[in-house]
Amino acid sequence: MNKHRKMFLIFALVLMVPVFVMGQVSFWQSVSQKVSAADEATEDIKDDISDLEKERAKAIKDKEKLLQNSAQLGSAISSTQKEINKTKSVINEKESIISRKEAELENLNDKIELQKSVLRGLLQQIYQNQGQPILNVVLTKDSLANLFSDTDHLITIEDKIREISEEISETKNKVEEDKLEIAEEKVKQEELLDTKVDQKQELVADQVDVQQDIQSKEQIIAKLNKEINELQGDLNKVLGKSYNAKDIKEAVEFASGKTGVPKGFLFGMLKMETNLGANVGGCTYAQVEKGAEASYKAGKLGKRAWNTFLTRRETFKGICDELDIDYKKQKVSCNPSGYTGTGGAMGVAQFMPDTWNGYKKQVASITGNSPASPWNLTDGVTAMALKLARVPGVTAGKTSAYKTAACAYLGTCYAPYINGILYWADNYKDLL
Repeated sequence: MNKHRKMFLIFALVLMVPVFVMGQVSFWQSVSQKVSAADEATEDIKDDISDLEKERAKAIKDKEKLLQNSAQLGSAISSTQKEINKTKSVINEKESIISRKEAELENLNDKIELQKSVLRGLLQQIYQNQGQPILNVVLTKDSLANLFSDTDHLITIEDKIREISEEISETKNKVEEDKLEIAEEKVKQEELLDTKVDQKQELVADQVDVQQDIQSKEQIIAKLNKEINELQGDLNKVLGKSYNAKDIKEAVEFASGKTGVPKGFLFGMLKMETNLGANVGGCTYAQVEKGAEASYKAGKLGKRAWNTFLTRRETFKGICDELDIDYKKQKVSCNPSGYTGTGGAMGVAQFMPDTWNGYKKQVASITGNSPASPWNLTDGVTAMALKLARVPGVTAGKTSAYKTAACAYLGTCYAPYINGILYWADNYKDLL
């Protein structure tokens, strides 16, 4: 019996070993296939990101060329407008000269008519003198010599009048010639004006086309940024990775690389907003609420602003709950002392709760921190960069765009704030 049992056990073991081995092989094959699939997915995502980044780089380069073209067209339009203004001034001057010439001609015509009138009177008088009978001359004059003397005098005056009339006529002819010459010059200037106006219209039309192309490129860049961020989020999920900067410099470099916002501008914003993260807020939300309520009751804070604050309070609680943070202890910015407003801004980027909610998903897809936190250095700086990058021209490093973005970020164009940002944007290396 024992012998048969042993034989049975041996036989059973012989049958089980292949099954076990096959199971182990199948298990490791499954694991290997999953790892291989994950590696393949990772490489595919990386390839897609690389392709999109190349496409984005080309779009950014194309946009920069279009911006240069737009600037050149703007300069050409300005130059053409100056020529138009100059031509209009010349035309106005010609018209003024023509008006003066016409007045001069009218005056000369009056003089000619006057001279003719005087001349007719003299001729009539000479005719009368020469037509008198000898008897009348003897009876009315002391001597015949006086008669001839008067007649000679009248003839001399007549010659003088004729001479003056001829001079006036010559002057009139010269004035008429000048007027015609000026009128011809005026016509040429008017033709030149028409040409310049046409040129300006063509330049303006070209600039409108270029501006439309720029907007199209900006839309393409924004779309590519979104796709890259989404793929980066997918990659982070596959790899199980997230990124957290060690310091403000590293956070800025990371955010700048992901969004295209220049490092200098980010440093300038962070310097003015929170002194590079040193002043992110020293009040609890309860303290902020107490101050805001006092301002509201005193009439310093409007009803709309008060209602917005109350809504933000609930949003703030939701953010803290999602991050497993005690909202009663979490510090935010205090109420401002220099102007009417409310505190409650969060983290290094000083985002209000509702603003943060509009960016947190995009931030998470870039940093891999899910959920993203406004008090995380990397998340906060990335959120700031994303908001600034929305203003056209910021990623191209345009100072005018920096001003627009800074005003939008603060909510008003406060000169010391803007100037401070621009200063540190140019001198950010002094902060490192």
